[in-house]
Amino acid sequence: MKKMLLASLVATGFAYANQPQTFTNPNTTLHTYEFTNTYDLVVPKGASGQTNLWVPLPFDSDYQNVKSIEFEGNYNKAFITENNQYGAKTLYANWNDKAEKRLLKVKMVVQTQDREYGKTGALSQYQMPENIEYSIDVQPYLKATEHIKIDGIVKEFADKIVGNETNPLKKAELIHQWIVKNMERDNSVLGCGDGDVEKILTTGVLKGKCTDINSVFVALARAVNIPAREIFGIRLGAAPKMSAYSATSFGSAKDGVANVNGGQHCRAEFYLAGFGWVPVDSADVAKMRLAEKKSVEDKETQAVANYLFGNWEANWVGFNHARDFALYPTPELTPLNNFGYPYAEVGGEPLNSFDAKEFGYEFISKEIK
Repeated sequence: MKKMLLASLVATGFAYANQPQTFTNPNTTLHTYEFTNTYDLVVPKGASGQTNLWVPLPFDSDYQNVKSIEFEGNYNKAFITENNQYGAKTLYANWNDKAEKRLLKVKMVVQTQDREYGKTGALSQYQMPENIEYSIDVQPYLKATEHIKIDGIVKEFADKIVGNETNPLKKAELIHQWIVKNMERDNSVLGCGDGDVEKILTTGVLKGKCTDINSVFVALARAVNIPAREIFGIRLGAAPKMSAYSATSFGSAKDGVANVNGGQHCRAEFYLAGFGWVPVDSADVAKMRLAEKKSVEDKETQAVANYLFGNWEANWVGFNHARDFALYPTPELTPLNNFGYPYAEVGGEPLNSFDAKEFGYEFISKEIK
C-alpha cells in the first residue's frame, strides 16, 4: 500500500522529509549538504524506444540522515523504490519514445557525521566475543557474488595474509595493511573500476580505482569469515582532515559549492560481532600516494593508512551496498555490477554513465551552514 501511494504521488512531482535522526556520536563533526542532480538525458543518434532512468539515492544510517528528497520533471512516470535484493533506494523515471526532452531534477538534503572509531577510539576497547554469531541482516555480507569471489585464489591470498590470527579486528587490519603495501591507484581505469577481485589477484595487476581496491578488501575479509561490504557513494565537499595530506584528492568546494560530476567514490566497512560496522578505506591511501608521490613507508602515508582503518570524514554520502544485482524495474542489462552512478537505457541500450556530458547530468553540492 505504501509503495502504491508513493507511486501515485510522484507521478506529478514529489517531496518527502524524514523524521529527525539522532546520531550515535553527537560529538563528531556534522555536515549538511544540499545535493542537486539535474538530468537532460542525451539520446544517442539512431536510438529509439522508451527511456528508463535509475538514480541511486542515499540511505539512512547512524552516520547519515536524508532529511528530504524532492524531484520534478517531464517524465511519463517516476517513483522511489527499494524493491531489490539489497534494498538500494532508487528513483526510477521513464519517458516514451516521442518525448522531445527527458528532464529530471532531484534535490536532496543530507546530514552526515564523521565516523571515528580508530585505534585510539572505541576500537581500542574491542574484545572478541567467545562465540561469534551473525544476525540475518549481516550474513549476506559473508557470501560470494559474481565479482566478489571468496574461494580459490582469493581464499589462498586471504589465508596467507592473516596467518594464524584469530581476532577478526586484527585480521581486518592485516588485510588493510597488505592492500596499502601492495596495491596502487590507476587513474586510467574507467569510472571507479569494476571490482573483479578474482581477475585482479589472478593477473597480479594489483592496481585500479576505489571499487577495485576496496572490493579486494571486502573479498579477502569475507574469505576469512569477516562480514564486509562496499558502500557506493559520492564526495560532496571538502575533507579538512584528509586535505592536510592531499589538497586536491579528497573533495573540494569553493564557498561551499562544488560540481561533483566526478565525485563518485566506493568505500568499505567490515562487521565486528559485539561492536557493529567499522569503516575502512584502503583505496584512498592509494589515491593519496599517487597524488602526492609518496612511498608506502613515508610517515604521511602511514598516518593516512592508520586513520582510514576505523575512521572516515563526512564529506561523502553513501547510496547503497548493492553488488551484482537486479534493479527494479528490471533493465535489459542485468545483473548490474554496482550502483554508484545513475543508470539509463534507451530502447534497451545503456547510456555511458561515466561521462556526465555524454549521459546528460550535472551534480552540484552545496554545504549548508
